[in-house]
Amino acid sequence: QVQLVESGGGLVQPGGSLRLSCAASGFTFSTYWMNWVRQAPGKGLEWVSTINSGDGTTYYADSVKGRFTISRDNAKNTLYLQMNSLKPEDTALYYCARGGWHYWGQGTLVIVSS
Repeated sequence: QVQLVESGGGLVQPGGSLRLSCAASGFTFSTYWMNWVRQAPGKGLEWVSTINSGDGTTYYADSVKGRFTISRDNAKNTLYLQMNSLKPEDTALYYCARGGWHYWGQGTLVIVSS
C-alpha cells in the first residue's frame, strides 16, 4: 500500500534551517509529481511546493520562494524540503502528498520560535 512518512521537523529559532524528508513506498515514486503542504495552527491547508516527475521542475508558493528548496532522490524514494531563513509564520504541520492528492503522510511539526 502507498505510504508516505515525513520526518525532520522540530523546534528552530527564527533564521534557522531544517530539512524535512518524506520516505515513500508502495508505488513507483519516480513517476509521480510530489508536493509539500502545510497547516499552521488554527489555519487551513497551504500549498508550499511541488516537484515534477520528469526533469525536476519545481514550483513554490510566494511565501516560501527563495527560502525553501524542494528536491527528490528517486533512488532512495525520498522527497525533501530544505527550509532556510525560517520565520515564526512558517510554524506548521508539514505534509508530503503524492501527485493527485489521494495520498498524504501523517505530517511533521515545525515550530519556529525563539
